[in-house]
Amino acid sequence: MPVAIVYLRVSTDEQATSGLGTSAQRQSCEGLAQRLGVEIRAVHGDEGVSGGASVEDRPGLMRAIDDVGPGDVLLASKRDRLARDVVIAALIEKLVQRRGGRVVTTDAPDDDSPTAVLMKQILDAFGQFERSLIRQRTRHAMSMGRARNQRIGHLPYGKRLAADGIHLEENPAEQAILRAIRMARARGLCLVDICEELTTHGFRNRLGGMFKESHVAQLLERHGNGGLP
Repeated sequence: MPVAIVYLRVSTDEQATSGLGTSAQRQSCEGLAQRLGVEIRAVHGDEGVSGGASVEDRPGLMRAIDDVGPGDVLLASKRDRLARDVVIAALIEKLVQRRGGRVVTTDAPDDDSPTAVLMKQILDAFGQFERSLIRQRTRHAMSMGRARNQRIGHLPYGKRLAADGIHLEENPAEQAILRAIRMARARGLCLVDICEELTTHGFRNRLGGMFKESHVAQLLERHGNGGLP
């Protein structure tokens, strides 16, 4: 029996401004799976990842594609969750098709007719256009911030903006999470077990969701095991 593989993606900016959280996306995909009459076998996602990121830079997407078999469907809530780049979107479609599956989203027709193909291409083009607008607004905001002598750029994990709006100081909550990750790694836990332990202790990521293996791996790479008691 064909099954469904769900893919979720959200960038930090999109979650903050448009409510495109993974929970809402998953609910949308569950409804879509029900309408298609297929059972969801696996759910994979990438949090804090741009829609312009390449396929190889999205471990969740790569796992989702690998799970697709003949007759299966890769579900996403919208086309722009797959990608905000027309070339990358076309590549994803091709990779899924090579595995004998198909991509289905809530905002595009589920067929290969000329009209449906055109509709998907238009949606992909609008997704890329919106990404360009976001980048343009970001550059403008950064330019204005520099003119006002404000700090520009992403806050490193474990840090927060000081009261002066320029300097950084330690974020106690995130520092506690980093210590928990380091200590768990020192005990020999794998990434999956570290994520489960963080969830058990009530730790959440900046988006309020549960930690993923890819995020924990990034934090270990950037912060290492230094500072262990």
